Amino acid sequence: MRENQIIIAGFGGQGLLFSGKVLAYAGLHEGRHLSWLPSYGPEMRGGTANCNVILSDRDVGSPIVTHPDILMVMNTPSLDKYEDEVQPGGSIFIDSSLITRKVRRTDVTAHYIPATQIAVDLGLPTLANMVLLGALVKDTGCIEDESLKASLEQVIPARRANMLELNLKALQAGKDYDA
Repeated sequence: MRENQIIIAGFGGQGLLFSGKVLAYAGLHEGRHLSWLPSYGPEMRGGTANCNVILSDRDVGSPIVTHPDILMVMNTPSLDKYEDEVQPGGSIFIDSSLITRKVRRTDVTAHYIPATQIAVDLGLPTLANMVLLGALVKDTGCIEDESLKASLEQVIPARRANMLELNLKALQAGKDYDA
């Protein structure tokens, strides 16, 4: 049985809920059972934001992730909050452009990806979330590449169709990054 319990967290406005939605739709494309539970503070942009994503080969009993096997964080408060909750043997994906501290635990794998800097270098400063998501998907294998593309085609609204190729470029940059 294959199941991934994922928490994606950071500040509102970083595209974290969108990243979770992309994973969820990719799971749908693969015929998996899933849950996507977004949460954000009242101020949204600049406040805290996170989402719980569960991708499973069986029914999902609860949408709440308490002990993720995958954590993706884009700010220090989120790393502080969720680091100790990650299952032993799990993976933590960190935007090292924004988070300077290292993971304290030795029973998880930490991936330090300078996602914001990579996105800026690509001329895509608003797509650091997708750079980090690309690295996460490459290293965990939780979703197939074809499913990601199909997902983006569904979740990007028609009025923003020009963003499809840019999102795919950011995802690929994350996959290509070698930590």
